[in-house]
Amino acid sequence: MSGMSATQAAGLALEGVSAGYGAGIVLEDVDLAIPPGTLVGVIGPNGSGKSTLLKSILGLAPLTTGTVLLDGRPVSEQRDRLAYVPQREAVDWSFPVSAEQVVMMGRYPRVGWLRIPGSSDAAAVRDALERVAMADLGSSQIGALSGGQQQRVFLARALVQEASVLLLDEPMTGVDQTTEQLIIGLLKELRDGGTTILHATHDLESAAEISDQLCFVNRRVVAYGPPAETFTPSILHATFGGELLIVQAGDHSHVHGGGHHGPSAQ
Repeated sequence: MSGMSATQAAGLALEGVSAGYGAGIVLEDVDLAIPPGTLVGVIGPNGSGKSTLLKSILGLAPLTTGTVLLDGRPVSEQRDRLAYVPQREAVDWSFPVSAEQVVMMGRYPRVGWLRIPGSSDAAAVRDALERVAMADLGSSQIGALSGGQQQRVFLARALVQEASVLLLDEPMTGVDQTTEQLIIGLLKELRDGGTTILHATHDLESAAEISDQLCFVNRRVVAYGPPAETFTPSILHATFGGELLIVQAGDHSHVHGGGHHGPSAQ
């Protein structure tokens, strides 16, 4: 965009961001500039500040210092341009709503909480459920779905927001392989369409494979850059210390950065 100053550059920028809860600082002095249409894997051990990084962008984690800008303006003034898929463990799945109703919640910032969604909103919900291969389960109660299906519904809720920035916290944890491949395909498609995406993950090899940039976090940003430059033994050691776990899976080995892995939900 012509005429933009450095601080008004297109994309997402974190400038001197520190964040925490109460007296504890979880994340310190983060500077990141992420152009539109970039898929970023956020990697770090448990308690390193991965989730806090996403929540500081969303305004869910209080900033102690710094600012978060989107296209040069404070993100706090344009929250409707952000979509968030939380960790599945953080959601109360007993809430009596259907998959369709959960996805429609993603339209509320656009529709307004007091207006009744119209036919274009209903069409957007149907389209999003179709894109995550859940069109035939729209009327199902969210609690009755498998882990992979629940994650697809939350992804559909993010899709209907038509956001510029998509933030996903451990989107692949506890999902079946079909869902994982579907999520990866959608993330690439959205990235190619200009969406900026940050996904926090424990699966380092998968993150290195699908991400344009990797952001290694351990209270600070240890490294940020293309996988070819950052997915190195020295950076992995600086981020995880002795917490790296090599899991043998058939003929393949997967590198996981600490943390819990639930069984795959079919």
